[in-house]
Amino acid sequence: LRDLIRCNHIIAFIVVNEFCERFSYYGMKAVLTLYFMYYLHWDRDLSTAVYHAFSSLCYFTPVLGALIADSWLGKFKTIISLSIVYVIGHVVKSVGAIPHVGDSTTHIALSMVGLILIAFGTGGIKPCVAAFGGDQFDEEHVNERRKFFSIFYMSINAGSVLSTIITPMLRADVQCFGDDCYALAFGVPAVLMIIALVVFIAGSGLYKKNPPQGNILLEVCNCIGFAIKNRWNRSKYDPDRKHWLDWAEERYSRRLIQEIKMVLRVLVLYIPLPMFWALFDQQGSRWTLQATRMNMAFVRVSFSMLNALLILVFVPIFDFIIYPLVALCRIRITCKNMQGHKSVVHPAPRGKCLLQVFNVAGRNVTVHIPGSDLFPQPIQHLQDPPEYKTLPLGENSKRLSINVSYSEDDVTYQCSQNFTEKKAYSLVLYPATTGIQCKLVNDYIEKNETGKALLRFINTQPEAVNLTVGEADFHVPGHYGVSRNETVERGLYTEVSCIPQSEKCSSLDLGLLDFGAAYTVILTEGKTVHYKMEDVKANNVSIAWQIPQYVLITTGEVMFSITGLEFSYSQAPANMKSVLQAGWLLTVAFGNVIVLIVAEGAGLEQWVEFLLFACLLVGVSIIFSIMALFYTYVDPDQLDKIYLEDSVKEEEDSNLQKKTPDDIYLNKIDTSTKL
Repeated sequence: LRDLIRCNHIIAFIVVNEFCERFSYYGMKAVLTLYFMYYLHWDRDLSTAVYHAFSSLCYFTPVLGALIADSWLGKFKTIISLSIVYVIGHVVKSVGAIPHVGDSTTHIALSMVGLILIAFGTGGIKPCVAAFGGDQFDEEHVNERRKFFSIFYMSINAGSVLSTIITPMLRADVQCFGDDCYALAFGVPAVLMIIALVVFIAGSGLYKKNPPQGNILLEVCNCIGFAIKNRWNRSKYDPDRKHWLDWAEERYSRRLIQEIKMVLRVLVLYIPLPMFWALFDQQGSRWTLQATRMNMAFVRVSFSMLNALLILVFVPIFDFIIYPLVALCRIRITCKNMQGHKSVVHPAPRGKCLLQVFNVAGRNVTVHIPGSDLFPQPIQHLQDPPEYKTLPLGENSKRLSINVSYSEDDVTYQCSQNFTEKKAYSLVLYPATTGIQCKLVNDYIEKNETGKALLRFINTQPEAVNLTVGEADFHVPGHYGVSRNETVERGLYTEVSCIPQSEKCSSLDLGLLDFGAAYTVILTEGKTVHYKMEDVKANNVSIAWQIPQYVLITTGEVMFSITGLEFSYSQAPANMKSVLQAGWLLTVAFGNVIVLIVAEGAGLEQWVEFLLFACLLVGVSIIFSIMALFYTYVDPDQLDKIYLEDSVKEEEDSNLQKKTPDDIYLNKIDTSTKL
């Protein structure tokens, strides 16, 4: 009972430490991409590449932390040492976000140094904290240890939920140095990491601290190398051995060989697991992109935190309801995206471009481009173009002559424009004293990454106007000038101000600007007269359809990830607990590598990519199930007892061989006298 009370106090320190550390990590990552794009002014590709490189480094460095813990400092000292590195990284990162500290080169240098230190800090302590928590429970407290890993995992997600809410608010809602306050958004996670370190040190007197076992990884590698070499050089007269590692018995102890066998069997079992993380981690990338192509009117909260919220709900349900019910049964448990694409305008292939026509020429017109038959019917005046047409070019770029005429006249007007492959254009036809003139405008057809609407204006009036729609300002040049595309929040815009106010330009009613759509509004002569065209259709699938995705993937995570943490700890020898935790975390890193390979190399449509990952995971699950059937659970504590008894027996036999017959006779007499 005393041990359980002590463990409960220890759990409090470790869980609070993990909560603060995860708040620190996820809070910093929540604004990291925005920081790259809007503070360091990097483009989207570079920002994404550095973000994923940092994330990958955070899951490769656990190997380093595990080696330091198991071979040199021990878990306790490793956690404290690398937490200090972690704190320094956060401080450096925060200083780099202060505009008055140096120039842009200094900001980039400080940011990169800070991120590298954070990666080594968070990755280094990641396997140690979980394994250190497991060390606090004795052999007979298996159920309590399992509950610890559940609570531990809940603390991770609780820190994630709060940080992804609070940190973006600190960045956007607090102004410092005349702009968004990135220094504060990075500074608060730094403070939380300091609190995590202080809380962990505060429980020092209660912890069970297992000493390190020496450079175990080097010894393991040498043992494996010797076994392979010895087996390769064996004589044909040498008898076969049960396992290839048994060929190392001439130099290494049976205990070490058996421990290596245990670790290798678990690592082999881990081979299929990266595919789960390859699918799971797409919540932050592909699923987010999918959400931008859906209608978010149903949900007002960010789905990026839905997984963490569901974890907090599902873990108690599984621990206290589902698992006990399954145990009573004596069972031991250790096409939507295709619809979303209908509102997407797909880019033109090589050698072609996309074209739509806005007719503001006053009457219906006929458009003919030599070598194509894109517009067989007359184009109505102020008609919303139904869709983009694919215009063949046959080369990278080409100048084409366009023949335009009023439908009722025989006079043909000609204009020439330069077209480039894979781009999208709007051809604006307008009247002039010499007939019909045309203007070619570049279009932005990609769905906005935030899911917001895109808006632009064409001004048929001679005077330039300035408009304000929500928080977006537009300057529209006169005489058929075209404004820039600006993002606007989804909503009803019934009162749009126009400057200068006049009879020709007063308040406009734009109606609903919906998620993911791109609109062109044509301002014409007359009071409040305008025409709204929909260049890219609004998202027509509700984001609520993503809820089943998150529910199912979170259910899988609860059963997979928490069990995996506990399994990695329970099946590891005492001197390799952190190493095997690092091996478990490496499955996450390799899962992200799989995503990068498929996403960057395959070039598949998103719905095909989703289907591919789903099929791969089904296949991998079948393979993993077969592998698991042949896996035999081991008890590392029982292994300690067996080899302890063997070593005592070997020592007694050795001492017996050293004694003379007289010593043995005198020993028997002495024993008889005592009896």
